[in-house]
Amino acid sequence: MITADFTFAATVEVIALLGLTPVLVDVDPVSFNIDVAAIRNAITPKTKAIVPVHLFGLAAPMDEIMELASEHNLFVIEDNAQGIGADYTGKNGVKIKTGAIGHVASTSFFPSKNLGCYGDGGAIFTNDDDLAHIIRGIVNHGMYVRYHHDVVGVNSRLDSIQATVLRAKLPHLDAYNTARRNAARKYTEAFSSFENIITPTGSCQLAANSICDNCDCHVFHQYTLRVVNIDRDALVKHLQENDIPCGVYYPIPLHSQKAYADVRYNEDNFKVTNQLVKEVISLPMHTELDDEQIDFITKTIIAFATK
Repeated sequence: MITADFTFAATVEVIALLGLTPVLVDVDPVSFNIDVAAIRNAITPKTKAIVPVHLFGLAAPMDEIMELASEHNLFVIEDNAQGIGADYTGKNGVKIKTGAIGHVASTSFFPSKNLGCYGDGGAIFTNDDDLAHIIRGIVNHGMYVRYHHDVVGVNSRLDSIQATVLRAKLPHLDAYNTARRNAARKYTEAFSSFENIITPTGSCQLAANSICDNCDCHVFHQYTLRVVNIDRDALVKHLQENDIPCGVYYPIPLHSQKAYADVRYNEDNFKVTNQLVKEVISLPMHTELDDEQIDFITKTIIAFATK
């Protein structure tokens, strides 16, 4: 199963736990999402599926991925843990929600996510009725009729408290994401004059090089910068000293992790990921960010970058 090297380990954990082989490939330097050319180069007769990640809330290039999957008769499993609510605008101009494009998708309801519960939770999505039936049995101990275990299953049901929280919050998801996009635009505008601060961009035809008013392809689970020719780790320390929370997602690529190391990996095949892990920094992003906070954060970063 082919997936991105630049992502959280949860993307590959299940692959490995099932006894399958995660095949990691490089990502695009602009979107941070999986590189379609790298997927193509990694496909072999043993390949069964492609797992694109809508990283940081930005839709992956699903048209190209679905075309490649169709060409090689592969399944597409979307990792939509950070992208729930995002719209992908295809080549035909039609918008479709991330998580509804591939054969199956998963998402997370961890409290920090755009749609979060009060504990741990998640969901699986598919438009395939037969596959939905199989999944419903697996997540309930393999039962379709009580005490009749037709398949090997697990206990993976969402508890009622978490479901109640999510049911109350779901109608507000679009408003939450709009607030995040508005905050992102203000960040981007503040950094627009600084070449060594590279801001996130949209991925669809409506927003090839910017975050535009008509584009919903990014829901900004994280607002992640690339800082070029700037000491990223020193910047992190500087922000912390000014009581500004920030994060580095992800400091060690998966191909360098002990659990997923493979002698077949060549560092030359991960040039983008290896560069990103040195440059990325994620700024505060939530639905209650106000102009005063954004102004303080951006001015603190600019002062450090230009000193």
